[in-house]
Amino acid sequence: MIFGSRHLDFGIITGLVIIAATSLVSLASANIAFFWRQLIWYALGFFIIVVGSRFDWRWMGGQRWFRYGLYWISIAFIIYSNLQTGTVRGVKSWISIAGIQFEPGELVKLALIFIFADFFAKRHIHAWQAKNILISFFYAALPATLIAIHPDLGTAFIVMTLWFGYMLMSGVHVKRFLFGIGVFICSVLLMWSFFLMPYQKARITSFAFPERDPLGASYNVIQAKVAIGSAGFWGKGFKMGTQTQLHFLPESKTDFIFAAFVEEWGLVGGIVLLLTFLYIVYRVILIGQRAHDNYFKLISLGGGLFFIVHFFVNVGSNLGLLPVTGVTFPFLSYGGSNLLTSSIILSVIQHIKLESSA
Repeated sequence: MIFGSRHLDFGIITGLVIIAATSLVSLASANIAFFWRQLIWYALGFFIIVVGSRFDWRWMGGQRWFRYGLYWISIAFIIYSNLQTGTVRGVKSWISIAGIQFEPGELVKLALIFIFADFFAKRHIHAWQAKNILISFFYAALPATLIAIHPDLGTAFIVMTLWFGYMLMSGVHVKRFLFGIGVFICSVLLMWSFFLMPYQKARITSFAFPERDPLGASYNVIQAKVAIGSAGFWGKGFKMGTQTQLHFLPESKTDFIFAAFVEEWGLVGGIVLLLTFLYIVYRVILIGQRAHDNYFKLISLGGGLFFIVHFFVNVGSNLGLLPVTGVTFPFLSYGGSNLLTSSIILSVIQHIKLESSA
């Protein structure tokens, strides 16, 4: 069969088709132009997944020049984006390549999955030695710091979560874990006192006390909760979502596309969407458990971590359970950067399944 498609995990493919259809329906409801643009990105993403599954990712991922080259190119792009004068939605996270905007923070997430999978596969027994903690922490902290300067705390959080997740996958040294928690708390206090911008502090305080600024920092979350809360069991119907159609709900095609979808398709549609995404993550982790070696296991687990953290942060902010940080919902939110990164990760996962089936 073409590209060895019989070895693809069709559970993942079916789930992606459902989520893609969900996204396209929401985008068509908001603006048909977004529908056609995103359809192109989906076509490219599915092409990457299918064709990329036949690529020799074991050889490529095993090359130091590839892992660290991708990492340092990402760092260079992030530094370049910091030097720009223009912003997109208040941050400098984006650069333009051949007229196409791209977020280099997405590229560094991909690089870190390859780096950490190799790093911890070779050192999993000694992962909690001070030297290995510091080296692995540096790999994440450098881009996270540069990204936070944008300021883009959502992407910086995802980057640091990847490092923390890989540390936990390698076991837990209780004393050093507790010490790290203490350092984290001190770092948060220092960031709050000296580095966070006033609007970022307002987002966090509005999360705890939304009633204090309903027309300012709390506005987005309040409108998202109104959209979800007013949807009912079956929703208001296609193009009938008042919060979305009357533009009360900001960023209804990106950060708050989940709220926009639920408003029109109700609790039933939202549950189907959530269960579909969680099923994809389950399949990714299952493929990792069946992999022949620790390197591919850790790539799969890192990919699962990548998806689940994006998922919980995005949906949590839509429901008012977490502060709004601009984190996208993989394969659902409008845009190409996260979709292409997610597609490359899934192409590697599909290759791992192909190799495990051989």
